[in-house]
Amino acid sequence: MSRWEPNARGRLEQAAMELYGERGYEQTTVTEIARRAGLTERTFFRHYADKREVLFGGSVLLQDLLVKTLAEAPASAAPIDAVAGALHAAAAVFDARREQSRQRQKVVSANAELRERELVKLASLAAALGEALRARGVPEPSASLAGEAGVAVFKVAFERWIGGADDRAMGAYIQESLDELKSVTAAGEA
Repeated sequence: MSRWEPNARGRLEQAAMELYGERGYEQTTVTEIARRAGLTERTFFRHYADKREVLFGGSVLLQDLLVKTLAEAPASAAPIDAVAGALHAAAAVFDARREQSRQRQKVVSANAELRERELVKLASLAAALGEALRARGVPEPSASLAGEAGVAVFKVAFERWIGGADDRAMGAYIQESLDELKSVTAAGEA
C-alpha cells in the first residue's frame, strides 16, 4: 500500500456505512472497515478513535458551523432568529448528504449505545448554542432556552427530512418546524 491515501477518511466512512448496513454495527470490526476501504487499521485510528466515531465524526464540524453562523448574525436579531439562521446554514450542508444521513440514522436508531451517543451530541449542540448566545449578550435563561429550542427544531426537522418522501430541502423542514414552534408558543398569548 502506498503511504499516501487519497480521501482516506471518506473511504473509511463509506466502508463503515456499507458494512453497518450489511452486517450491523455490532458485528462490524475496525479491521473489516479498514480492509474494505483498502487501508490499514493504523490509518483508521489516525482518523477515528473507534468505530462509533465514524458515525459522529462530523459533530464538531456541525457545532462549529452552528456557533460561527450564530455569532455572525446581526446584533439586532432576536435569539431564536439568530439560532434559526444557524440551523439554515447547517441544513444547506445536510442537503448534499441526504442518503448518507438516512443510512447513518438507520444505524444509530438500531443501537441503544449509539442512540445514547446521539443524545449526548444533541445536548452538546444545545449547550454550544446557549454559550454562543450568552457571548452575544443574551441573558439566562433566554440563552439556554433558545439553544435548547433550536436543537429541538433541528431534531424534529431532521427526522422529517430523512423520512420524507419528497425532495424538499432540509431548510424547508427547518422553517416549518420553526414556524410550528412559534405557533405553539404564541397560542397562549391573548
